[in-house]
Amino acid sequence: MYLLGIDLGSSSVKVSLLDSNSGKTVSSASFPKVEMKIISNQIGWAEQNPEDWWENTKMALAECLHNTTINKSEIKSIGISYQMHGLVCIDKNKEVLRPSIIWCDSRAVSIGNQAFNAIGNEYCLTHYLNSPGNFTASKLKWVKENEPILFEKIHKIMLPGDFLAMKLTGEISTTVSGLSEGILWDFKEEKLSLKLLENYGISTDLIPTIVPTFSNQGNLTENAAKELGLSTSISVCYRAGDQPNNAFSLNVLEPGEVAATAGTSGVVYGVTDKKNPDSKSRVNTFVHVNNTNQNPRNGVLLCVNGTGIQNSFLKNTLFNQTKTYDELNDLAKTVAIGSDGLRIYPFGNGSERIFENKLSGSSIKGIQFNSHTQAHFARAVQEGIVFGLNLGFEIMSGLGLISKVVRAGEANMFLSETFRTIFCNTTGSTVELYKTDGAQGAARGAGVGSGIFANFKEAFIGLEKTKTIEPDKTKMEQYQEVFEDWKNQL
Repeated sequence: MYLLGIDLGSSSVKVSLLDSNSGKTVSSASFPKVEMKIISNQIGWAEQNPEDWWENTKMALAECLHNTTINKSEIKSIGISYQMHGLVCIDKNKEVLRPSIIWCDSRAVSIGNQAFNAIGNEYCLTHYLNSPGNFTASKLKWVKENEPILFEKIHKIMLPGDFLAMKLTGEISTTVSGLSEGILWDFKEEKLSLKLLENYGISTDLIPTIVPTFSNQGNLTENAAKELGLSTSISVCYRAGDQPNNAFSLNVLEPGEVAATAGTSGVVYGVTDKKNPDSKSRVNTFVHVNNTNQNPRNGVLLCVNGTGIQNSFLKNTLFNQTKTYDELNDLAKTVAIGSDGLRIYPFGNGSERIFENKLSGSSIKGIQFNSHTQAHFARAVQEGIVFGLNLGFEIMSGLGLISKVVRAGEANMFLSETFRTIFCNTTGSTVELYKTDGAQGAARGAGVGSGIFANFKEAFIGLEKTKTIEPDKTKMEQYQEVFEDWKNQL
């Protein structure tokens, strides 16, 4: 039997086909081949067209299936991973009313701050474990205030993964984990964030039906099956935001375990059984995929928005597409720790949570025109990304949430030996790399939700650890010195 995983990112949609018997990926593909467009009509805005996600899903799936000879009738279920915190608005005909306001859009920061003060800091942190901030609920309030005619047409709101599930099954639903990422879930009362919705003047009628993360969430409609070339007997059996799913894909499920990823954004995600919020909401707590009433599991998320996207900017703009990512990594190796004083700050992709949702922007400092080369920029970008993440590490350490072992997929920025070394020695963590990704994790989740895997242990058959990188004490001291200099110039 085979399982399909769909990973809806901000750059592309990836689809992987997993053999449930071996736990190995037999085929995968992503689309588009260039990064998906992010619409930014004003500074701090970021939108994407949900129908583009669907079209790219179809293209990626077609390529994935073209690359294998399996009998499609053996595909049993689908899992979905998706970019978190986005807002999709649909009408009664299930038509999209406006482009999705995605995760790195900053327009609702002031709305969230006002609600935090109006409802009360203590109440928000006790009930939501977060400030309403710039999350999905606040984005919906922005639509209500600024696009009132459109707002009146809204039948339901969804997260990006909910939209994709609707396109597949025709069902409009969401999960508790998903609601928590939108600050639409009350952890204390274990129900919708009624007080926040009341403050925003938003009816609970706009919230979809709640389904379990691991469950049969609907079969493919005849139309979806026809478009995808699949059977209507296939069901969607798992759905999770990209960071909880990344942790799941790495078998990070228990308190004290930590996952990291460095795609468009950079994230460190630690699992806890506690409900201990950061008083300034610089790191955020969401419901983890395996949470139950008997065994609570929450994920504390540290995010730096400008990670892979800053490396992409370096490649496409500063280097004018003359270098591949591998060539950038090779260049970075040729420069000593500290990039000879060149400091780059990766904060040019929306407001940053670690700075309490300030829109600080990226910057370059210490540049010397006579001595700094392309190689220095290649290294300084990677150092800046890790140093940004390390600011969050310091916050998480203060909350008692950092492990000495961090698991990551061997993908995106973690493909770079230089990046891995900087990360390991700056954070002081042992880094374990695994041959997995979000699409593969979603496929494993589908296996759990459909009952093909009897438990989580079975779901991780075939998960392969590829590398272990240990910190070097001498290098740690060097990186700490450079990090402190970088931080002092913020």
